[in-house]
Amino acid sequence: MPFVSIRISGSATKDQKSGIVADVTQSLVQRLGKNPAAVQIVIEEVSTENYGAGGQLLVDRDAPRTPAQEDAHAEPSR
Repeated sequence: MPFVSIRISGSATKDQKSGIVADVTQSLVQRLGKNPAAVQIVIEEVSTENYGAGGQLLVDRDAPRTPAQEDAHAEPSR
């Protein structure tokens, strides 16, 4: 029985999650010959305040930037 765990940052609509479940299930049916009724999928939505990449939280990375922050020649803040 396949068990698939998917984590996404932020959130998705019910329709988007439904599509993900359908697509992943179909892929396991086609590629591994699994019974679709046996495929279990969990989608976990992780708040961007609880997820970091590149040394900073996604919520901070995705926040509006000031002109100084957008300057490609500006010194990185420490």
